Amino acid sequence: MKATPDRIMNALPLPVLTIGQGGQILHANSAAEAFFDVSLTVMQRQSLERLVPFGSPVLGLVEEVRRRGASVSEYRIDVGSPRIGLERIVDVFATPMAEDGDIVVLLLQERTMADKMNRQLTHRGAARSVTALGAMLAHEIKNPLSGIRGAAQLLEQSVGQDDRVLTQLICDETDRIVKLVERMEEFGEERPVERGPVNVHGVLDHVKRLAQSGFARHIRFVENYDPSLPAVLGNRDQLIQVALNLVKNAAEAIGIDAPDGEVVLSTAFRTGVRLQVPGSKERIRLPIEFSVRDNGPGIPADIAGELFDPFITTKAQGSGLGLAWVAKIVGDHGGIVEFDPAPRRTTFRVLLPMYQASDGRVSEV
Repeated sequence: MKATPDRIMNALPLPVLTIGQGGQILHANSAAEAFFDVSLTVMQRQSLERLVPFGSPVLGLVEEVRRRGASVSEYRIDVGSPRIGLERIVDVFATPMAEDGDIVVLLLQERTMADKMNRQLTHRGAARSVTALGAMLAHEIKNPLSGIRGAAQLLEQSVGQDDRVLTQLICDETDRIVKLVERMEEFGEERPVERGPVNVHGVLDHVKRLAQSGFARHIRFVENYDPSLPAVLGNRDQLIQVALNLVKNAAEAIGIDAPDGEVVLSTAFRTGVRLQVPGSKERIRLPIEFSVRDNGPGIPADIAGELFDPFITTKAQGSGLGLAWVAKIVGDHGGIVEFDPAPRRTTFRVLLPMYQASDGRVSEV
């Protein structure tokens, strides 16, 4: 089969458009059709200014390329619209056609995935810090706490009733601190975890039943599942813990007094998403996505950048360990966890590797 220019263009994973005089769209590859959610036939009947937001810097970029006769790049441009999503941040690379300077070729690279990769390294670093902190707490605090509790129990046998209230208070508080230390100690677990094919829909259904029977009785759940999704490579119990943390956070963000509280559980198969393994040239495909979206008030901008760090929380009684624990589990699975904040809407997405049997077959769910 001959490698024609059209086939080469359509094989590219990034959106590419060819722009003529007056902003006319002469050609677009398959990635551009998918990005703008418009077919090539429809795009060729309209100009670039109809495709991008009003006054978009992309329009000025095309004119600058024609004026200078040289390539121009601009970073972090929002080309979002109600049709393709209200926020789509891209880097734009524009260059003139060698044989015709009036024709400009545009290449778009969406920033969201690049930013996810960079932030994921930060999240994993935070998880490693929590691991070290958990080990330290277990060694330096847990044993002395046992001694304090034992001493309080002995003291309780020789004091009056009024003073027993105080010794019981000591026992209760040491128990509470031990529980916190034990939770931190979980981060120090470095033992191999058994992994195999896991049905993501089974995980989400289990978490939904738990939520609806307890903390999320007042919330409406909406399921938007891809029924053809293959199995994920993971540990079912740990993935339940991840989903449960995200759903519990969503329910608490909505609050018990919200009359229209809604949590949307979604799954999808994403092609082309890969993550490089640190310290090697191996790249892991992460095609399995599940997400949890709530219609709560959103995440405050001042903590959005550190949301997965330990002890960062918006809850008055929160420990700030839930999302750090999520970041550690997902990182141990070789995946990515990210969130998209927006007013009255927050979406957490988890991307995970697909399970393949030893003979290379994909497991169905």
